[in-house]
Order: sequence, then C-alpha cells, then structure tokens
Amino acid sequence: MKAKAHVTQEEYYRGVRMRPYDLVKELTYALVGIAALTLVLAAVLSSPDIPPVTIAGWAQTDPVDFVTTATSELQGSTTSAGYGAPYNNAGGEQSWGPIAPQIWFGQRIPVDSAGAFVIQPLKTASYGNSELGTALSQWDSANADQQTAWLSAYADALGKATVKDAKVAVADGDYGPLPVMMNNLLGVAQSGGLDGLLMVNGRFYQTDYTQALLFMGDSGYLDGLATDANLTGSQWGMMNETGSYPGQTWLWLYTMWYQVFPFTSDDGIIGLNGGNADLGIIILMTALTVALALVPLIPVLRDIPRWVPIHRLIWKEYYTPKKRSA
Repeated sequence: MKAKAHVTQEEYYRGVRMRPYDLVKELTYALVGIAALTLVLAAVLSSPDIPPVTIAGWAQTDPVDFVTTATSELQGSTTSAGYGAPYNNAGGEQSWGPIAPQIWFGQRIPVDSAGAFVIQPLKTASYGNSELGTALSQWDSANADQQTAWLSAYADALGKATVKDAKVAVADGDYGPLPVMMNNLLGVAQSGGLDGLLMVNGRFYQTDYTQALLFMGDSGYLDGLATDANLTGSQWGMMNETGSYPGQTWLWLYTMWYQVFPFTSDDGIIGLNGGNADLGIIILMTALTVALALVPLIPVLRDIPRWVPIHRLIWKEYYTPKKRSA
C-alpha cells in the first residue's frame, strides 16, 4: 500500500487523542519545586555553620595561652620548632627503618617558628612604637645565655599569669624585654593583624594558611577545641566533621589503626611507635591497597574463594542451575 504524499500534521494525527502541553511551564514548576525542596533539606540537614578558628579569636579568648605559646616559640620548644622537614632542619622527621620520605624530600616549606610567629610580626608592629622598638633592640643585643635566662623565668611566671587591662600580667622578675614584646604581640593578634601577617606569601591570592595553622597547632587552645568537637585522633576525629555530624566516613580504616597497638605505643617496634604512627599507617595502608589490587596474582590469597565458597551462597540463584546441569 502506497503512502499518501504531502500529508499535513493535522491529517497525520487525526484520530489520536491529544491534550495541550506547555513544556516551559512544566520546566518552571519542576525547577521551583526542586529549589524549594533543596532549601528545606539544606535547612534541616545541613552541616553546622561553625565560624573558622583564627589567631585573633584565640588571643581574645585565652590571652595567657597565646602568650605562653609565643614564648615557647622563642624557646624553640614547640611542635613546629622541632618538626623537621618540610618546615625546618630540627631533625624531628618520622621514619620507619630506611623509609623516610620527609628526609628524602627535605625542607621544602621553610618556617622559622620563632622568627615567623614572633620576631618578624613584632618588627613590623614596631614602626611608630618606640617602646616596642627599644624592647626589640634589647632582645637582639642580648647574648643567647641571657635570652635563655629571660625566657626560662618568664615561662615559669606564665604559669600563674593573670589578664589585666587586656594584657598578660606576671609576678615581678627579671624578664628583660619579654613582657613588652609579648603584650605587643598579643595586641597585634587580638586586632586580627597577626592573621594577616602570617598569610602574606608574596602571591596575588593570599590563601596559604600554613604558618597560622602551625602556630595555632602549637597551642593548648586548638587542642581544647578539637577535643570539644570530638576531632582528636583518640576520638576517631579524622573521620568526623565539627559537632556530631559525620564527615569522611571512608577514612574509618585509616583512623582505626591509630587506636590499636603498635601505633598507640611509645615503646617502639622496629621504629613503629606513637611518634612515627602517621608514616607507619601510610606504609601499612599502601601495602594493603597493593595487596588488594594483586589478589588475582597471589597464589594462596586467590584460592581462598575456592576453598571457602561463601560467594556461592550469596549468588546461589546463579550457581544452582549450573550445578544441576553439571
């Protein structure tokens, strides 16, 4: 049967029941509905809007801890001062036998804790501040033994320090220029100036928080916040967000190892102890990942499914007909 030529649209659809349909209207309804549902779900199920932790907030909330940490930076007794590569040559690198990637790659991000966190910001703040300038000159002109004596006495006095008129006050003693230096640094920090100074990196975009994080990481203040938010290693914090919200749950396998021996031990087993736990866990997880990828090639491991055929129970509908046909 030969089809008719030049059939119009009306003739072609004649007899077919049809109803008007506005695609633009339907799309608009769908977008509005999805947007409304997204807003509702975001309000009910969103992550907590917790403000970022800043040096300014730290200095305002706990001035004594801030000054104590800054004093420890000058003493060279903080974690960052003794961290080693990639920040400095203090020799605190993690290693496991001959495996020592920190040493292999060396000092790539040089950070002088005392200079970067204390001395340089104070020198910047000393312009137009004669009292601070005099204190810095006194500090620079003192020999190492004198500086150590001042720091030791001041650090001891900070154990009973109080806050008066937004400054940290200690008992009378021979601290040299340290009270002037530290209270000026505290003032710079409380104003937010230290946050900015520690982010200046010479680039157009100032997004490098390395120095600020290292400085705050040396404090007891940040440890307290982490503990309150259940974010420490002993609290499985690697896989959490702030508050009670779940975070990167796939990291449970990494954070699990921090809870078991020997990664929690300081006794040391072939160099694998609490101090080298990070590197040890990375090595272990790398080995497990490689083993998983090579399962088809490992003689004993690849035969386990044949010896223990649990998979046949899981996919019994697939294997039963084959068994019957055999």
